[in-house]
Amino acid sequence: MRFRPCIDIHNGKVKQIVGGSLTDEGDRAQENFAASSGAAHYAAMYRQDHLTGGHVILLNPVSSEYYEETKRQAYEALQAYPGGLQVGGGITAENAASFLDAGASHVIVTSYVFKDGKIHWERMEKLKETAGREHIVIDLSCRKKDGEYYIVTDRWQKFTDVILTEEVLRKMEDYCDEFLIHGVDVEGKASGIDDALAVLLGSYKGNPVTYAGGIGSMEDIEEFRRLTGGRVDFTIGSALDIFGGHLPYDVVKNL
Repeated sequence: MRFRPCIDIHNGKVKQIVGGSLTDEGDRAQENFAASSGAAHYAAMYRQDHLTGGHVILLNPVSSEYYEETKRQAYEALQAYPGGLQVGGGITAENAASFLDAGASHVIVTSYVFKDGKIHWERMEKLKETAGREHIVIDLSCRKKDGEYYIVTDRWQKFTDVILTEEVLRKMEDYCDEFLIHGVDVEGKASGIDDALAVLLGSYKGNPVTYAGGIGSMEDIEEFRRLTGGRVDFTIGSALDIFGGHLPYDVVKNL
């Protein structure tokens, strides 16, 4: 179990948001923090601290008036830490290579491999062929509905018909190097982890998994370690002092 850093970019700025509040209409989101520094600043810090496997997420759709600025920020982060960061947000088989060429170690994909609420295996194959399995992270972020964790797409706004299970993870692991999973219902709230989701992820023993969502204290980190058996990596955003929270980054980075 190790800490994975993050850089979330919305409307051209590094931000921390409440995940479930994000909407494409009007490019709105409930903000916890908006940085005065650009994405490259955080990337350089992570590089200096030898933190690998962190993720840069573009939170604007390609159709947004802010997309190009958000993308520019992402590219600057990748160039500040070549090979040290993963990137996600609007990734397809057609543009994956451009982000890898810009310095990303992996591309993070959700919406491209889901269409009309279902997994499209032919898209998984195409992505694997163009980017290489070793450069792919599948984002299976989820929200709870009717007692089950449903995978959500399009910046967590659309429910798919796919329930996150260990079987689904097993079926998809041949197409990627890692999984990234946000517990969207608790994402950005720093009010505690999604315990049941942590247990589910901890029971899976395949590709590396990174969990995001709700960690707000050292006690939360230890509870996460206990529930997952230390088999799942974690990321923290809003709760870190570098993003306006109270958890000291200088302590967390060494966990």
